[in-house]
Formats: sequence, C-alpha cells, structure tokens
Amino acid sequence: QVQLVESGGGLVQAGGSLRLSCAASRIIFSIYTMGWYRQAPGKERELVAAITSGGSTNYADSVKGRFTISRDNAKNTVYLQMNSLKPEDTAVYSCNARLIEYRVTYDYWGQGTQVTVSS
Repeated sequence: QVQLVESGGGLVQAGGSLRLSCAASRIIFSIYTMGWYRQAPGKERELVAAITSGGSTNYADSVKGRFTISRDNAKNTVYLQMNSLKPEDTAVYSCNARLIEYRVTYDYWGQGTQVTVSS
C-alpha cells in the first residue's frame, strides 16, 4: 500500500521558518508530480506548491518568494521550505502524489501535519 508520511510541522513565530518533509513508499516516486496542499479551519483545501517529475514548480501566489518546494528522488522525499511565515499560513499541510497515465489518475495523500504560526 502506498504511504506518504509528512514530518516537520510545528509551532513557530511569525517571521520564522519550517521545513516540511514527505517520504513516499511503494510508488515509483520519480515519475509522480508531488504537491503540498493546506487546509485552514473553515476553509477549502488549496494547493501550496507542486513539483513535476521533470522538476518544474508552481506556487500559490500567497507563498511565492517565501516557500520553496524541492524533491530528492534518491530518497523518495519531497520538501517544502517555508520562510517568512505568517499567521495566515497556519493550516494542516498535506503531501500529495499524482500521476496521470493512460487517462487514469493515481492520487495519494499523506495524513497531514499541523503548522501553526503565532503572531
């Protein structure tokens, strides 16, 4: 069974940094697009950042210039470096692995990790 396990969440003051990690198992990690999503209380889940198998990245406008997504295919791990954190970044952050092949979508999620930014 595919597993995505996030780590690195926690409590940080505004202006601080955190680095999230997501370790994947039982998938061919290198061919998947990996993404970080977040969901704050009372809000819909939103894409924070994604990185394709080729290394192309995209970011939500709200995190551009502050967050960086990266991947290490040798370690089957995707990272989210979060700098200059703001209270509005507080949310549960979840890792996603997605592959679309022959019109079939393979979509896997981690359990999520809480990030809390205090003002």
